[in-house]
Amino acid sequence: MELKELGGTGVMVPEIGLGTWKYSGGTAPLRRGLELGAFLIDTAEIYRTEAAVGQAIKGIRDQVFIATKVSGGHLRRDQLIRAAVASLGQLGVKQIDLYQIHWPDSNVPIKETMGAIESLVDRGVVRYIGVSNFSVRELAEAQAALRNHPIVSNQVLYNLRWREIEDDLLPYCLEQQITVMAYTPLNDGELAGSAGRGRRKGNAPSKDQGLQVLAEIAAETGKTQAQVALNWCTAHPSVIAIPKSDSVARTEENCGASGWRLTPEQMGRLDAAFTAP
Repeated sequence: MELKELGGTGVMVPEIGLGTWKYSGGTAPLRRGLELGAFLIDTAEIYRTEAAVGQAIKGIRDQVFIATKVSGGHLRRDQLIRAAVASLGQLGVKQIDLYQIHWPDSNVPIKETMGAIESLVDRGVVRYIGVSNFSVRELAEAQAALRNHPIVSNQVLYNLRWREIEDDLLPYCLEQQITVMAYTPLNDGELAGSAGRGRRKGNAPSKDQGLQVLAEIAAETGKTQAQVALNWCTAHPSVIAIPKSDSVARTEENCGASGWRLTPEQMGRLDAAFTAP
Protein backbone atom coordinates (compact mmCIF):
# COMPACT_ATOMS: atom_id res chain seq x y z
CA MET A 1 0.00 0.00 0.00
CA GLU A 2 1.37 3.41 -0.99
CA LEU A 3 1.34 6.08 1.70
CA LYS A 4 0.80 9.84 1.52
CA GLU A 5 1.45 12.56 4.06
CA LEU A 6 -1.62 13.80 5.91
CA GLY A 7 -1.60 17.54 5.31
CA GLY A 8 1.74 18.85 6.51
CA THR A 9 1.79 16.73 9.66
CA GLY A 10 4.54 14.31 8.70
CA VAL A 11 2.09 11.48 9.48
CA MET A 12 1.75 8.99 6.63
CA VAL A 13 -1.62 7.44 5.81
CA PRO A 14 -2.63 4.92 3.13
CA GLU A 15 -3.80 6.29 -0.21
CA ILE A 16 -6.70 3.81 -0.05
CA GLY A 17 -8.63 3.91 3.20
CA LEU A 18 -11.80 2.18 4.38
CA GLY A 19 -15.09 4.04 4.22
CA THR A 20 -18.08 3.01 6.33
CA TRP A 21 -21.07 5.00 5.07
CA LYS A 22 -23.95 2.48 4.86
CA TYR A 23 -21.49 -0.20 5.97
CA SER A 24 -22.94 -3.57 7.03
CA GLY A 25 -20.06 -5.97 6.47
CA GLY A 26 -19.16 -6.75 10.06
CA THR A 27 -15.58 -7.17 11.22
CA ALA A 28 -14.02 -9.28 8.45
CA PRO A 29 -13.79 -6.74 5.56
CA LEU A 30 -12.34 -4.05 7.82
CA ARG A 31 -9.83 -6.46 9.35
CA ARG A 32 -8.78 -7.64 5.88
CA GLY A 33 -8.31 -4.07 4.76
CA LEU A 34 -6.08 -3.42 7.74
CA GLU A 35 -4.03 -6.52 6.91
CA LEU A 36 -3.51 -5.14 3.40
CA GLY A 37 -2.29 -1.78 4.67
CA ALA A 38 -5.51 0.25 4.43
CA PHE A 39 -5.17 1.28 8.05
CA LEU A 40 -7.24 4.49 7.80
CA ILE A 41 -10.89 3.87 8.69
CA ASP A 42 -13.36 6.69 8.19
CA THR A 43 -16.70 6.86 9.99
CA ALA A 44 -19.06 9.49 11.42
CA GLU A 45 -21.59 9.91 14.18
CA ILE A 46 -24.47 10.04 11.69
CA TYR A 47 -23.32 6.86 9.92
CA ARG A 48 -24.10 4.80 13.02
CA THR A 49 -21.08 2.64 12.21
CA GLU A 50 -18.69 3.83 14.90
CA ALA A 51 -19.53 0.84 17.09
CA ALA A 52 -18.83 -1.54 14.20
CA VAL A 53 -15.48 0.14 13.66
CA GLY A 54 -14.79 -0.17 17.37
CA GLN A 55 -15.40 -3.91 17.20
CA ALA A 56 -13.11 -4.28 14.19
CA ILE A 57 -10.19 -2.49 15.82
CA LYS A 58 -10.52 -4.10 19.24
CA GLY A 59 -7.08 -5.16 20.42
CA ILE A 60 -5.26 -3.46 17.52
CA ARG A 61 -6.01 0.22 18.20
CA ASP A 62 -2.37 1.21 17.77
CA GLN A 63 -2.37 -0.17 14.22
CA VAL A 64 -5.26 1.99 13.00
CA PHE A 65 -5.72 5.63 12.04
CA ILE A 66 -9.30 6.51 13.04
CA ALA A 67 -11.18 9.32 11.36
CA THR A 68 -14.69 10.25 12.42
CA LYS A 69 -16.96 13.26 12.02
CA VAL A 70 -19.18 15.48 14.10
CA SER A 71 -22.56 16.17 12.53
CA GLY A 72 -23.06 19.57 10.95
CA GLY A 73 -26.01 19.88 13.30
CA HIS A 74 -23.77 19.69 16.38
CA LEU A 75 -21.39 22.60 15.85
CA ARG A 76 -22.12 24.64 18.96
CA ARG A 77 -19.29 24.28 21.47
CA ASP A 78 -21.12 22.12 24.00
CA GLN A 79 -22.76 20.03 21.28
CA LEU A 80 -19.44 19.32 19.58
CA ILE A 81 -17.69 18.32 22.77
CA ARG A 82 -20.56 16.00 23.75
CA ALA A 83 -20.49 14.48 20.26
CA ALA A 84 -16.77 13.82 20.52
CA VAL A 85 -17.17 12.10 23.88
CA ALA A 86 -19.98 9.98 22.45
CA SER A 87 -17.83 9.00 19.46
CA LEU A 88 -15.00 7.97 21.76
CA GLY A 89 -17.42 5.71 23.60
CA GLN A 90 -18.82 4.17 20.43
CA LEU A 91 -15.34 3.56 19.04
CA GLY A 92 -14.00 2.30 22.36
CA VAL A 93 -10.90 4.51 22.16
CA LYS A 94 -9.31 7.29 24.16
CA GLN A 95 -8.28 9.44 21.22
CA ILE A 96 -9.60 10.24 17.74
CA ASP A 97 -6.83 10.59 15.16
CA LEU A 98 -8.77 12.86 12.78
CA TYR A 99 -11.92 14.67 13.89
CA GLN A 100 -13.82 16.22 11.01
CA ILE A 101 -16.70 18.68 10.74
CA HIS A 102 -19.12 16.76 8.53
CA TRP A 103 -20.59 19.84 6.86
CA PRO A 104 -20.61 23.55 7.65
CA ASP A 105 -23.46 25.41 9.32
CA SER A 106 -23.67 29.11 8.51
CA ASN A 107 -25.92 29.64 11.54
CA VAL A 108 -23.11 28.79 13.96
CA PRO A 109 -20.10 31.14 14.20
CA ILE A 110 -17.12 29.30 12.75
CA LYS A 111 -14.92 30.65 15.55
CA GLU A 112 -17.08 28.87 18.11
CA THR A 113 -16.85 25.58 16.26
CA MET A 114 -13.14 25.72 15.57
CA GLY A 115 -12.44 26.89 19.11
CA ALA A 116 -14.26 23.84 20.44
CA ILE A 117 -12.40 21.41 18.22
CA GLU A 118 -9.06 23.05 19.06
CA SER A 119 -9.81 22.58 22.74
CA LEU A 120 -10.15 18.84 22.09
CA VAL A 121 -6.72 18.80 20.44
CA ASP A 122 -5.24 20.71 23.38
CA ARG A 123 -6.72 18.10 25.75
CA GLY A 124 -5.32 15.21 23.72
CA VAL A 125 -8.76 13.87 22.81
CA VAL A 126 -8.18 14.62 19.12
CA ARG A 127 -4.90 14.54 17.21
CA TYR A 128 -5.76 16.38 13.99
CA ILE A 129 -8.54 18.60 12.65
CA GLY A 130 -10.35 17.99 9.38
CA VAL A 131 -13.46 19.19 7.60
CA SER A 132 -15.83 17.72 5.03
CA ASN A 133 -17.89 19.25 2.22
CA PHE A 134 -16.25 22.67 2.69
CA SER A 135 -15.86 25.06 -0.24
CA VAL A 136 -12.74 27.18 -0.67
CA ARG A 137 -14.44 30.12 1.05
CA GLU A 138 -15.66 27.98 3.95
CA LEU A 139 -12.27 26.34 4.27
CA ALA A 140 -10.47 29.68 4.35
CA GLU A 141 -12.85 31.00 7.03
CA ALA A 142 -12.30 27.89 9.15
CA GLN A 143 -8.54 28.19 8.78
CA ALA A 144 -8.65 31.83 9.85
CA ALA A 145 -10.65 30.89 12.97
CA LEU A 146 -7.95 28.52 14.25
CA ARG A 147 -5.23 29.69 16.60
CA ASN A 148 -2.77 26.87 17.13
CA HIS A 149 -3.70 23.88 14.98
CA PRO A 150 -4.13 23.56 11.21
CA ILE A 151 -6.83 21.93 9.14
CA VAL A 152 -5.15 18.88 7.59
CA SER A 153 -7.92 17.42 5.41
CA ASN A 154 -11.12 18.13 3.53
CA GLN A 155 -13.33 15.15 2.72
CA VAL A 156 -15.33 15.75 -0.47
CA LEU A 157 -17.09 14.00 -3.33
CA TYR A 158 -14.54 13.20 -6.03
CA ASN A 159 -14.46 10.60 -8.76
CA LEU A 160 -14.28 10.35 -12.54
CA ARG A 161 -17.90 11.48 -12.82
CA TRP A 162 -17.77 14.28 -10.24
CA ARG A 163 -14.75 16.52 -10.83
CA GLU A 164 -15.96 19.98 -9.80
CA ILE A 165 -13.28 20.26 -7.11
CA GLU A 166 -10.63 20.43 -9.84
CA ASP A 167 -11.73 24.02 -10.65
CA ASP A 168 -10.63 25.63 -7.41
CA LEU A 169 -10.86 23.41 -4.31
CA LEU A 170 -8.27 20.83 -5.34
CA PRO A 171 -5.62 23.44 -6.27
CA TYR A 172 -6.34 25.34 -3.05
CA CYS A 173 -5.94 22.24 -0.90
CA LEU A 174 -2.67 21.36 -2.65
CA GLU A 175 -1.35 24.87 -2.07
CA GLN A 176 -2.41 24.83 1.60
CA GLN A 177 -1.10 21.32 2.35
CA ILE A 178 -4.59 19.98 2.98
CA THR A 179 -5.21 16.36 2.07
CA VAL A 180 -8.30 15.70 -0.04
CA MET A 181 -10.18 12.59 1.09
CA ALA A 182 -12.29 11.44 -1.85
CA TYR A 183 -15.58 9.89 -0.79
CA THR A 184 -17.79 7.89 -3.18
CA PRO A 185 -14.72 7.36 -5.42
CA LEU A 186 -16.53 4.63 -7.38
CA ASN A 187 -19.70 6.70 -7.80
CA ASP A 188 -21.85 4.26 -5.82
CA GLY A 189 -20.41 1.27 -7.69
CA GLU A 190 -21.03 2.54 -11.21
CA LEU A 191 -17.32 2.89 -11.96
CA ALA A 192 -16.70 -0.69 -10.84
CA GLY A 193 -18.25 -1.84 -14.11
CA SER A 194 -19.85 -5.25 -14.51
CA ALA A 195 -18.28 -6.40 -11.23
CA GLY A 196 -19.99 -3.65 -9.24
CA ARG A 197 -23.43 -2.45 -8.35
CA GLY A 198 -23.49 -0.40 -11.52
CA ARG A 199 -24.11 -3.56 -13.59
CA ARG A 200 -26.68 -2.90 -16.28
CA LYS A 201 -29.82 -4.96 -16.58
CA GLY A 202 -29.18 -8.07 -18.61
CA ASN A 203 -25.43 -7.32 -18.58
CA ALA A 204 -25.86 -5.27 -21.75
CA PRO A 205 -22.63 -3.55 -22.86
CA SER A 206 -22.42 0.10 -21.89
CA LYS A 207 -22.57 2.77 -24.61
CA ASP A 208 -21.17 5.34 -22.21
CA GLN A 209 -17.88 6.61 -23.63
CA GLY A 210 -16.32 7.06 -20.23
CA LEU A 211 -17.15 3.53 -19.10
CA GLN A 212 -15.88 2.14 -22.41
CA VAL A 213 -12.52 3.87 -21.99
CA LEU A 214 -12.41 2.74 -18.36
CA ALA A 215 -12.94 -0.86 -19.49
CA GLU A 216 -10.26 -0.52 -22.17
CA ILE A 217 -7.68 0.75 -19.71
CA ALA A 218 -8.61 -1.96 -17.21
CA ALA A 219 -7.86 -4.53 -19.92
CA GLU A 220 -4.57 -2.83 -20.82
CA THR A 221 -3.35 -2.74 -17.22
CA GLY A 222 -4.68 -6.13 -16.17
CA LYS A 223 -6.61 -4.40 -13.38
CA THR A 224 -10.32 -4.14 -12.66
CA GLN A 225 -12.35 -1.08 -13.56
CA ALA A 226 -12.72 -0.26 -9.88
CA GLN A 227 -8.95 -0.38 -9.42
CA VAL A 228 -8.39 1.90 -12.40
CA ALA A 229 -11.00 4.39 -11.16
CA LEU A 230 -9.45 4.45 -7.68
CA ASN A 231 -5.93 4.75 -9.09
CA TRP A 232 -7.06 7.72 -11.16
CA CYS A 233 -8.16 9.43 -7.92
CA THR A 234 -4.99 8.74 -5.98
CA ALA A 235 -2.74 9.70 -8.91
CA HIS A 236 -3.58 13.29 -8.04
CA PRO A 237 -1.22 14.81 -5.47
CA SER A 238 -2.57 14.98 -1.92
CA VAL A 239 -5.65 12.87 -2.77
CA ILE A 240 -6.56 9.68 -0.94
CA ALA A 241 -9.70 7.61 -1.57
CA ILE A 242 -11.99 5.94 0.97
CA PRO A 243 -14.18 3.40 -0.84
CA LYS A 244 -16.67 1.36 1.15
CA SER A 245 -17.04 -2.40 0.81
CA ASP A 246 -19.15 -4.90 2.72
CA SER A 247 -17.19 -7.90 1.41
CA VAL A 248 -13.67 -9.19 1.89
CA ALA A 249 -13.26 -9.81 -1.84
CA ARG A 250 -14.20 -6.27 -2.80
CA THR A 251 -11.99 -4.86 -0.04
CA GLU A 252 -9.08 -6.84 -1.48
CA GLU A 253 -9.92 -5.50 -4.92
CA ASN A 254 -10.01 -1.92 -3.69
CA CYS A 255 -6.68 -2.26 -1.92
CA GLY A 256 -5.23 -3.58 -5.18
CA ALA A 257 -5.71 -0.09 -6.61
CA SER A 258 -2.49 0.93 -4.85
CA GLY A 259 1.12 0.03 -5.59
CA TRP A 260 1.09 0.93 -9.29
CA ARG A 261 0.27 3.93 -11.47
CA LEU A 262 -1.66 4.69 -14.62
CA THR A 263 0.50 6.21 -17.34
CA PRO A 264 0.11 9.91 -18.23
CA GLU A 265 -1.45 8.80 -21.52
CA GLN A 266 -4.03 6.66 -19.74
CA MET A 267 -4.80 9.47 -17.31
CA GLY A 268 -5.33 11.80 -20.25
CA ARG A 269 -7.71 9.41 -21.96
CA LEU A 270 -9.77 9.04 -18.81
CA ASP A 271 -9.83 12.81 -18.27
CA ALA A 272 -11.07 13.33 -21.83
CA ALA A 273 -13.62 10.51 -21.74
CA PHE A 274 -15.24 11.71 -18.52
CA THR A 275 -15.28 15.41 -19.35
CA ALA A 276 -18.83 16.70 -19.61
CA PRO A 277 -19.73 17.86 -23.16
